[in-house]
Amino acid sequence: MSLITSPNAGSLTVVLVHGAFADGSSWHRVIERLQKENVQVTAAANPLRGPSHDSAYLASLFNQIPGPVLAVGHSYAGAVISNAASIATNVVGLVFVAAFAPDEGERLSDVAGTSKDSILGTTLVPIHYPTGQGNETAVEFAVNPAQFQQAFAADLSAAQAALLSATQRPVAELAFSEPCGAAAWKTLPSWAVVATQDKAAGTDVVRSNAQRAGATITEVEGSHVIMISQPQAVTDVILTAIAAIAKPVVERR
Repeated sequence: MSLITSPNAGSLTVVLVHGAFADGSSWHRVIERLQKENVQVTAAANPLRGPSHDSAYLASLFNQIPGPVLAVGHSYAGAVISNAASIATNVVGLVFVAAFAPDEGERLSDVAGTSKDSILGTTLVPIHYPTGQGNETAVEFAVNPAQFQQAFAADLSAAQAALLSATQRPVAELAFSEPCGAAAWKTLPSWAVVATQDKAAGTDVVRSNAQRAGATITEVEGSHVIMISQPQAVTDVILTAIAAIAKPVVERR
């Protein structure tokens, strides 16, 4: 029995997955627009513990949703949805929103390190947390609040950026250093929103990853949190993906 039900079980569900230094509330403005279009949508919690852990968690979530899933990932979650979709059996498409789309075996630290647009690395503050193994600790990172707006949300107001900074969720160092798993963009149709002023993931890296993935690319003027500053543009890409996925089904009837 599925743990996740919907009023239209069996129809497509859009699953929005947040990236590092964020949570599900970052999708609020996209969710309200999708719901107005009667799209089944849910914002998943991303553990932010590393690609293998997070993709296993998301794959389990996807598999418990009745019917097909369109997976939408922001930033680090691009890697997670791609890995998870290679495990889950019901993902029919991927949407990368200012997101990484790494290949199998790549580390995000290496991928992001090639960017000439990103300044995120200079803003990260290490935090130690217990692993649950005796006195052992591991490292996670948060964005320095003094630099959050510049690196993450330059097109939002200072007040909006301060709110996001205060509610940010740190990400484990493993998210950057652990090799990524199998890349589902090699077998699934994909779309990508490239934010032209992305100083976190880096516009250049996001664009090159999307091109390599063969994604249908839409460039939108804005910062890394493009789904907050330009929610309609992001929603439109998701709706385009839904229509493209549904079209072959209609044609076969």
